[in-house]
Amino acid sequence: MPAKTGMRIQQTVISVVCIPVPPFAILYVAGENRANPRCAGRSQTDNFQQRVTNMTAPEVGQSRQVLNIGMIGLDTSHVLAFMKLLHDKNDPWHVPGGKVVAAYPGGSPDFPSSISKVSEYTATLREEYGVRIVDSPEEVAEASDAVLLHSVDGRVHLPQFRRIAGYGKPVFIDKPFAVSSADAREIVRLAEAHRVPLMSASSLRYAKALQDAIGSGGKSPVIGADACGPMALEPTQPGLFWYGIHAAEMLYAVMGEGCVQVTAVTSDDHDVAAGLWSDGRIGVIRGNRKGNGSFGVAIHREKGIDWVYAQSDPKPKYASLLEVILDMFRTGVPPLPASETLEVIRFLEAANESRKTGRTVYLDKTASKAGEAS
Repeated sequence: MPAKTGMRIQQTVISVVCIPVPPFAILYVAGENRANPRCAGRSQTDNFQQRVTNMTAPEVGQSRQVLNIGMIGLDTSHVLAFMKLLHDKNDPWHVPGGKVVAAYPGGSPDFPSSISKVSEYTATLREEYGVRIVDSPEEVAEASDAVLLHSVDGRVHLPQFRRIAGYGKPVFIDKPFAVSSADAREIVRLAEAHRVPLMSASSLRYAKALQDAIGSGGKSPVIGADACGPMALEPTQPGLFWYGIHAAEMLYAVMGEGCVQVTAVTSDDHDVAAGLWSDGRIGVIRGNRKGNGSFGVAIHREKGIDWVYAQSDPKPKYASLLEVILDMFRTGVPPLPASETLEVIRFLEAANESRKTGRTVYLDKTASKAGEAS
């Protein structure tokens, strides 16, 4: 044993702090590129940290076979379409794994397409499906594992989501996510603050024919896209938000994020909005209020063009969307980043401004002001 020399031997104490990680977060890292191929260039660590910060796992576990689902807003045809797909086991496109147990009718008195459906759809859910009709969005959240916020009026999505965000349940918000960028950003802020798994999408984004075209193997890179569909206008939903959301969602399904400016042309019967992406690609939405009402996309690639009639596949677009929603409800993993949903809303907002002014509008409002000054 060595002699003592009077030297002080310092001991280092290492404190280990264990931070619990939601189990679904690991699933998100493993499945990041599968769920959202356009994220392939992003760091998986960054994605992991963002998701852990923004969300927590749903209270429901993987062991429960059937989710108790709540509905808010019984004023859109989507309600009955989803009910049939969820509850009718004889439907050839039945989507198993969830049942609607509670619903809040809602409805907007100044929006005829909304308020005219509420009584009929409420009666159908109560009498044909045995759904408990409640008096508030909060009661829906309390009674369910996850929430379908279907209200057809995009103006009410923020106030309704604000009332349920604190329950921490996964939420799907039907199109349009919001009718202003300010509302959209506040919804996302609330979701992050309360760790709410959140998604929003048009059913056209997940139409099987479109998804097959996007995901087909051996294709060359996308250099642009043109998405088209009916473009009815609704006074309560500003400009292109009412039906332009469908074409915009299809466009972003193909192009991904990165639009920097939008220029729109409008007439009584038609609208066109062309977006310039940061990498030089151009994406276009076109809408008709006269003539055909078909949804479609031309996907421009380096080696050819894919022409997609969005509803050409026999599988209903609502079935495809509902499968994605239920997967998000079970895992807590949204299928696309909130930043993309926010950009879709800003794209339409910029297109609306360009329709009015005839000018090119930058998605970054600071850049728009700088451009006007120059």
